[in-house]
Amino acid sequence: MSDVMTADERRSPLETSVSLAELFRRVAAARGSGPALRDGGRTLSYRQLDLCTDRLAARMVAAGVRPGDRVGILLQRSAETQISILAVLKAGAAYVPLDPSYPAERLRYLVGDAEIRVVVGDAEDVAAKGLTDVRVVAPDDDGTTEVPPLPHIALDGDELAYVIYTSGSTGAPKGCMVTHASVLELVRGVMSVGVDLDTEDRVALFLPFVFDGSVLQFWLSMAAGALSVVVPLAQAQSMPDFLELIRREAVTLVIQVPTTLRALAHAHEEAGRPRLALRYVLVGGESVELDVVSTFLERCPGTPPKVVNIYGPTEATCVATCRVLTREDFDGTVRSPIGTALPHLLVEVRDEAMEPLPDGEVGELVIAGSGVAVGYLGRPELTAERFVVIDTPTGPVRYYRTGDLARRLPDGSFEYLGRNDQQVKVRGIRVELGEVETYLRAHEMVRDAGATVVDTAAGAQFLVACVVLADQAPEKPEKVLRQHMLASLPPFMVPDRYQFVPELPSTDSGKLDRRAVREMATPRRAPRP
Repeated sequence: MSDVMTADERRSPLETSVSLAELFRRVAAARGSGPALRDGGRTLSYRQLDLCTDRLAARMVAAGVRPGDRVGILLQRSAETQISILAVLKAGAAYVPLDPSYPAERLRYLVGDAEIRVVVGDAEDVAAKGLTDVRVVAPDDDGTTEVPPLPHIALDGDELAYVIYTSGSTGAPKGCMVTHASVLELVRGVMSVGVDLDTEDRVALFLPFVFDGSVLQFWLSMAAGALSVVVPLAQAQSMPDFLELIRREAVTLVIQVPTTLRALAHAHEEAGRPRLALRYVLVGGESVELDVVSTFLERCPGTPPKVVNIYGPTEATCVATCRVLTREDFDGTVRSPIGTALPHLLVEVRDEAMEPLPDGEVGELVIAGSGVAVGYLGRPELTAERFVVIDTPTGPVRYYRTGDLARRLPDGSFEYLGRNDQQVKVRGIRVELGEVETYLRAHEMVRDAGATVVDTAAGAQFLVACVVLADQAPEKPEKVLRQHMLASLPPFMVPDRYQFVPELPSTDSGKLDRRAVREMATPRRAPRP
């Protein structure tokens, strides 16, 4: 059998598979010895990846994993992460990403909330995080132990593929439940609007697996029979090193948030504008920086990549709208063009009463369709609040209320205009300010606290905490607070700066005045002499 897939052979598995496990198996059967996953000097073919994920799935089943279970994955960036994801799906379970950099308290909460009984990871690492009530399955073994064959597990696509936790306004993160069918629709939708990958493509696994963009980067690659290239943490944190990896590995697709794309463009310029194999750059997570994209494309030697601006929350399976950016966008007046809905979704702008708004008026983006998530794990009240059913001329339709402001333009596309609540994005990562404030107030020396995001003139973002101290505060409260927050929250939710104030501003109704807090946290520039 040839390991090269024709266009029809690439389309058929994606169009007809009902689960991610089935999609992978069918692509692996067609690709055989073709390269599937690369991690440094180690490359696994599709056949090898299929076999090792079958074995790991069988070991999970032997450890007690059953269809419908939720399995934690506690691993650093590596090929084992992707192997574990595939194995969990083959076992009929849903994976829950557990970042080793998270504080032990956070990980224990996630494991308890998701009712995780089995964790894939290193036994010592799992124990070090205080996860004592789980069974640990190593991501690899020596291959000498006899493992019962993986039983046939029938999936119809409605099963959960993963539960990814996002920041919660009450101080507790919430687990967003997404099915196999929704991920398949995501990949079909993105490929249908111009991201046409084939077996010669190489996709950089840049985004960490705790964020939903990682789902898109991995399954775009798998669906096309392409090569997924693991980006080690050190390279992901150094744009010059990441640029070198892109060049050395001939990467053809990357997904970036605007902040990292800006850094990548700068590294490209500093390196003398090397020729790259990039064909696609997908950018999302926050408002696109059109000037950065335009300059980067102008300075790419040879044929520049196609840049696609993608928009979508975790609750809509990563991407709801997209737009291929062109000179018309760079020269136009729309600051953040997010394009039109993917084919399987309905995207509308509605007012506070959930009535549709005419073109040009600003309202909340709402999303319906087969990409909308099941809801929040164990949070029926919050699910009912954010996932609403609206009567329409064609019957009841279930929408997700994004909390994002936008307007519909005359050509049917959308312009993104920011948030309508206290949820923000810091360097492309969604953060609920209320959760940051809850943990700040939990410290005995804090009487009250407000959090905000400050943008500098250079385009950098900082999470700032405005804190009212209690009477008995230590001499260096910032150091104490930083240690407290690092012990409780992921690093991206820990304030970059602490500003100590006598009181916090409030509105006439007594609520925290967030606009005034932001002004309070914004550094005042000294007047020129």
